[in-house]
Amino acid sequence: MTVPKTEADTYDRRSLHERIAADLREEIMSGDLAPGAKLPSTTQLTARFAASNATVQKALQLLKDERLVIGRAGAAVTVREHRQRTVRPASYSAPAKNGEPYRWLTEAEKQGGRARSELLEVTEATPPADVAEALELAEGGTALLRRQVLFIDDEPVELVQSYYPLAIVRGTAMMERRKIKGGTPTLLAALGHPPRLSVDRVSARVPTQEQYAALRLPSSLPVLRTLRVVYSDGERPIEATVMTKAGHLYELQYEFTPE
Repeated sequence: MTVPKTEADTYDRRSLHERIAADLREEIMSGDLAPGAKLPSTTQLTARFAASNATVQKALQLLKDERLVIGRAGAAVTVREHRQRTVRPASYSAPAKNGEPYRWLTEAEKQGGRARSELLEVTEATPPADVAEALELAEGGTALLRRQVLFIDDEPVELVQSYYPLAIVRGTAMMERRKIKGGTPTLLAALGHPPRLSVDRVSARVPTQEQYAALRLPSSLPVLRTLRVVYSDGERPIEATVMTKAGHLYELQYEFTPE
C-alpha cells in the first residue's frame, strides 16, 4: 500500500534565506544568470520569494561570501566570472613524464591560475573502513597516509588523503615528509607498480569539521567526495585516495564510449 506524503515529508526545512540563495545559485551555476548579468532587484526578489528585504539581503550575502556575485548595499548585484572548474579525472591520473611536475598541477594551470600543493602529513594510520576494504587490509591494519591540500591562486580547493599498502612503500621516499617529484604515481611506476586501472566512487556529502576548515568553506555547502582506488598488475590495489573538493568550485566530467 502506498502511503501518501504529508506536508512534513515535503517541507523544505532550510531557512528562507538559504532557500533563496539555493535557487539563485542554481541559476548562476547553470548559466541562466551569466557572468556580468545583474541579479533581479531587491524589490523583485522580495516579491518573487515572498520574503522581507532583510531576508533577501542575507541570501545575497551568502552568494557574496561564495564569491558568486559582487555588489554592495543599495547598488545592483552582479554575477562574477564563473569560478567553477570542469575536471576530467582521466587527464591527471597517469604518472607524470620525466621531469614534469605532478599531473594535477599541470592540468589545473591549463585552466588558468597558479596551482600548488601543501603537504600536511605523512604517517602510518588506520584508514576509514571503505579505504581499508579497497586496499584489502586485515581488520585493524594500517597503511601509509599522505595528506595534502591543493590550492589555486592561494585558495584551498581540494583536500587529498592518499593511502598506500605498507608492503610496497616501506623504505621508499614516500615514507618521508617531502614532496615526490612527478607525484606518487610516478614513483609507484618506478617501483614496479604502474597504474593499470582507476575506479572512482563519487558522492556529495556535508563537510566534516576538518574539511570545512581545510577548504575554508564560506557556508555549509556540500563537498564532492571521491574515493579513487588505483590497481596495478594482477588487479593489485596500490593506492586508495579520498579527494574532497569544494562543491561550489568543481564539476566532474567523465567521458566514455558506450559498448
